[in-house]
Amino acid sequence: MPHHADERFLTRNGMAARQLAALLLNHAPQSRLPRLRDFAGELKVGNGTVQAGLQLLEEAGAVETKARGHLGTFLIRSDRAALWRLAGLGTLLAAMPLPYSHRYEGLATGLKAAFEEAGAPFAVTFMRGASTRLAALLEHKADLVVLSRFAADRLTADHPVELLADLGPGTYVGSHGLLLRRGVALGTKGLRVAVDSSSEDLRMLTARAFAGREDIEWVESSYMQLRGLFARERVDATVWNLDEVSDHLGPDVEVMPLREEIDLELAQRNSSAALIGRAGEGDALATVRSSLDFELVTRVQCEVLRGERVPLY
Repeated sequence: MPHHADERFLTRNGMAARQLAALLLNHAPQSRLPRLRDFAGELKVGNGTVQAGLQLLEEAGAVETKARGHLGTFLIRSDRAALWRLAGLGTLLAAMPLPYSHRYEGLATGLKAAFEEAGAPFAVTFMRGASTRLAALLEHKADLVVLSRFAADRLTADHPVELLADLGPGTYVGSHGLLLRRGVALGTKGLRVAVDSSSEDLRMLTARAFAGREDIEWVESSYMQLRGLFARERVDATVWNLDEVSDHLGPDVEVMPLREEIDLELAQRNSSAALIGRAGEGDALATVRSSLDFELVTRVQCEVLRGERVPLY
């Protein structure tokens, strides 16, 4: 856009054009636009200011409109990336788990593709632990958070956040398993069990797997420490995301299925990726939310998992 056009967006009409740009992101091409007076009422400006703002957006190439008599004015075409830039909405930041697995890499790649298709600049920051990611969201350091559906349900009940999407079983983790050091019986008294307290999911699943055992010695651990702890015989067992550990555990560890008493529905909710955002705010995410194609996210994730697409985020 030429320099003089930038300056025009700093005028009163230009400020209205910026606000209009954000509103027009919610309108699909070939749809009828609200009347000038409706836009004017929403923006608290005059009809003439709205008309001038629309003209600025047309001159900038962000939109093309056409008046169709008594039918009203229609949005013929819009450049979503240009509207986003002119609205000054900035880059949307998603807080995700550390990209330990192809599943998480595929999820990040799919989210990037969906936001790009919606015309919204998008970036990812990686943080360990759903509680850490929640804090970033509440402190406005992130715009949305990726976590399991199970954790999302817990957090939306207790905090001013809302569920944006549930991407379905298998999108967050493939499965969890019970890891047992070879030569150690599961019923051994004083079994030393590794637990990652920063992960609500792992803490919950581990507690369920060893429910009723008062002789357990809990050992605080992270994914990065597991292999060494097992190799040095510092821990005997744990429950962990098999996506993370499948390539990183030595021959001294065997993987067993989780016990049947762990509820199947809970396991499915645990395996589903969920997106949450701040509740009730007219922010940039609210502007683009209705345009996001979540089926594209899961489709791209599957392509990454099958090795058909290179992760890019």
